[in-house]
Amino acid sequence: MLIDPFGREITYLRISLTDRCNLRCVYCMPKQGLRWQPSADLLTIDEIVRVVKAASEGGVRRVRLTGGEPLLHPHIIEIVQRIASITAIEEVSLTTNAMLLEKLAQPLADVGLKRVNISLDSLDANKFKRITRGGDLNRVWKGISAAESAHLTPIKLNTVIVRGINSDEIPALARLTIENEWHVRFIEVMPIGNMQDWGVEFPSPGERYYSVQEMHIDLSIYDLQPLASQPGSGPARLFQIPGAQGIIGFISPLGEHFCEQCNRLRLTSDGKLRSCLTNTTEISLGQALRNGESLESFFLQAIAQKPKHHHMLVDIPPGSQRGMSQIGG
Repeated sequence: MLIDPFGREITYLRISLTDRCNLRCVYCMPKQGLRWQPSADLLTIDEIVRVVKAASEGGVRRVRLTGGEPLLHPHIIEIVQRIASITAIEEVSLTTNAMLLEKLAQPLADVGLKRVNISLDSLDANKFKRITRGGDLNRVWKGISAAESAHLTPIKLNTVIVRGINSDEIPALARLTIENEWHVRFIEVMPIGNMQDWGVEFPSPGERYYSVQEMHIDLSIYDLQPLASQPGSGPARLFQIPGAQGIIGFISPLGEHFCEQCNRLRLTSDGKLRSCLTNTTEISLGQALRNGESLESFFLQAIAQKPKHHHMLVDIPPGSQRGMSQIGG
């Protein structure tokens, strides 16, 4: 079994299929975008499957596909199908901006995808377009509808809360759970690869953070009731409006650390294992995969480097930190 130095069992692997994205969300990447990884550096389908098989032999049971935007990968359906066919893997899920989900939800469900997390940073179409730098809110709603029809449930809606941008929408977003069996998850903005100027219409780095404590105050009108952690809920702390069909979650890496229960490793699109979102030390699998070597020692090396908790509040040397779209956060 893969167990880190602090006794945490590693059962979850997040895989970035590509660093490319069809949006430029302000909290994720610069307006001009990033320099994409050369195609030759990206893992092949066979290599991705080999990594998952090796991880499953060490106890990994759940896989989440991320990006960038994973639905941009030209072979996304084959990747899901092959990972889902690995006996030890109990669940394959995916995080998406939903721009391409309407047409892909059912085909992905047909080959074994179980759930989707969908980014939804505003209920206002104009504001949504501004935050995502080009996103179409109507396409998100169509993607959500398609995911429901394909039974990719429970659907989780991820909202990164930024002070002065969408912090005023917290109550309205929470209300979505009253009549829908959705999980609406409020996420504190994380200072990872996004500390540059976002533009004149956005707050400065020191003004963006909106704490989970403030979110709870905004939602005090609903008398939220705490819920026990559920399988697949990850780091989210769960609550429910009395009588609601859905669930509200808070992901608060700064306001309330959740690292004590971390059970995950990350694999970047260029084949590097990363033990923590903020750990800049990466274990490259590229040469081992090309040589057909066993991957066990690489996984053991990665979990040996897994820190007790993240270091988001510690200054990280410039240039050493990848952005979220590059890590697959």
